Amino acid sequence: MKKEDIAEAVLKAANLATKKQAQESVEAIFDTITKALSRGEEVAIAGFGVFRVVKTAARAGVNPKTGEKIQIQASKKPKFRAGKALKEAVK
Repeated sequence: MKKEDIAEAVLKAANLATKKQAQESVEAIFDTITKALSRGEEVAIAGFGVFRVVKTAARAGVNPKTGEKIQIQASKKPKFRAGKALKEAVK
């Protein structure tokens, strides 16, 4: 399912007047989640799950092509933990 498909589903489920309104709604949700994560905040959606930022430590790695040892820098990554209701719906 792509973002366009999600907008189409929102259009039908929310009885919106135009597809543009549905697309703007979907974009607003994704933008809000992205901005919150960039500020280091956790986004919890009851029954769906939790989006959060995790910090990874610097570590040693190996270049798979050359076998050369490299240093991988510390970084921040988004992570999602599914809620109970979502897990049950998928079973």
